[in-house]
Amino acid sequence: MSDERSPRDRPGAGSDRAPWDRESDPALSALETELAGVARRVERRIDPGLAALVAAIGTVVVVAGLLLPWVAGATGWQLLVGAESAGPLPRLFTFTATAFGVVASALALSTRYWALAWVSAVGCGISLVNGVWAVWSRQTLAPEGVEGPGPGLVLAVVGVGLLTFTWARIALQRR
Repeated sequence: MSDERSPRDRPGAGSDRAPWDRESDPALSALETELAGVARRVERRIDPGLAALVAAIGTVVVVAGLLLPWVAGATGWQLLVGAESAGPLPRLFTFTATAFGVVASALALSTRYWALAWVSAVGCGISLVNGVWAVWSRQTLAPEGVEGPGPGLVLAVVGVGLLTFTWARIALQRR
């Protein structure tokens, strides 16, 4: 059985090629490329919702902890810049708490990038371990007559702990 219709009577008149074999419209190709780029950008973003407020409060708690006395009247900022010395562990904690608890958290909150949320979660987890270790060292390894951990050190550890679990929740949910 042959098709007795002329080429003009068949669907796609004037063309012997199937619709999917035809050349695409350049405007349609540009739109398709743009939509693929939008999808990639959306996939890299997070929407923390109410957890963003908790993360902001945790960041403020860490900053407040850095302003209060940590060891023997020296504040966290003084330990951070090297103006005072209290041993390597509290100083290490000042670096990690500032880098991850303040800087990375602020960047993750402002940009809403999923990768920064992960960096904040992992970095705050490392900082939490450093902070607990710093508190422990001030209670057990400090020389006789040296004060224990100050309120700023304890507050910074609590703030970093709050940030650790908040960022882990945000990064794992990826809404």
